[in-house]
Amino acid sequence: MSTDQTSLADWLRSERTAAGFSIPQLASAISASPDDLKAWEAGKDMPTVAMIHALREVFKAASASEPTRAKSTKTSDASAERSRDIDFENKLFKAADKLRNNMDAAEYKHVVLGLIFLKYISDAFEERHAALEKEPHADPEDRDEYLADNIFWVPPAARWSYLQSSARQTTIGKLIDDAMVAIERDNPRLKGVLPKRYNRPALDKHTLGELIDLIGSIGLGGRENRSRDILGRVYEYFLGQFASAEGKRGGQFYTPRPVVQTLVEMLAPYRGRVYDPCCGSGGMFVQSETFIEDHGGRREDISVYGQESNPTTWKLAKMNLAIRGIDADLGGQHADTFHEDLHKDLKADYVLANPPFNSSDWGGDRSHLIQTNCSFSNITLVSLNFANPAQFN
Repeated sequence: MSTDQTSLADWLRSERTAAGFSIPQLASAISASPDDLKAWEAGKDMPTVAMIHALREVFKAASASEPTRAKSTKTSDASAERSRDIDFENKLFKAADKLRNNMDAAEYKHVVLGLIFLKYISDAFEERHAALEKEPHADPEDRDEYLADNIFWVPPAARWSYLQSSARQTTIGKLIDDAMVAIERDNPRLKGVLPKRYNRPALDKHTLGELIDLIGSIGLGGRENRSRDILGRVYEYFLGQFASAEGKRGGQFYTPRPVVQTLVEMLAPYRGRVYDPCCGSGGMFVQSETFIEDHGGRREDISVYGQESNPTTWKLAKMNLAIRGIDADLGGQHADTFHEDLHKDLKADYVLANPPFNSSDWGGDRSHLIQTNCSFSNITLVSLNFANPAQFN
């Protein structure tokens, strides 16, 4: 064991104990596995730069919410709420993980995230539908009533209540595929985006029904849940867990939130055009909008442009941004920025990117093509290196 590993292990054990986290709680908070955390604390392995930064952020948040360890009622309540929040995503993911018996993580994420997306838009629709039923002269089945409030129109056969009532039928896979097709048909923004592979023989329909019942047990799209960003939390947590399960490949569609936060806070995109030439699942855009709102700005003050070469990841990004109401131009299809620049005439004010360095053939030797095809007024390159946890104080 190296000196660095010993020091980090001691630091990690000390901070975790002081913050009052169990190993499973802390692991879920940083989208890592408990086994990884145990290995770090034992000095058998070293976390990545992103994981170290994530740990520091979690410990800082715990310290800020509990400046002293006095057992006051306020402190106890805050600690309990934090634990419940951490456990919420973790329990949901573990329950949903039963599908992993039938498929690998790369395929699994599309099945689960597609259902979460469907549940979210259906919840938002049903809440508006119930409100319209109480309004005089309003037609709850008028599509325009929903579009005016930036709510996706969900046709009857695609509504969650209908699908959940059919969850135990052997035809549930086809019903979900048909629902996805109907939603894309009635909502042009989602055309070609939603997964439609639920009826394939390899996907066990009994297990699929259980997953539908599980997701149906939580509220995602109601006004209160939207204000608490329940969907955002679930979606991001699942993305992180899928990336961890896929290992090296996971970096192709997910950049850990602490890294994204660092990039956004350094660049501070208050107003203008924000561009990510390798946008993955869209985390840079989500954090940019969060940054603006946290600093009293308006999300309308920025325009979002991006591109993604992987077709399934491009769809993840479209869903990720759609559920948050972010209007983004990611091109009409997936495309490699080096070979098919979809934004040749764009003059971007901010460029945020985490190129896929985890892939040896990501095309770094061709990076000059991006700079010649687009005119950027503001480019910031950021390199994060870790040698000592204290660097993140």
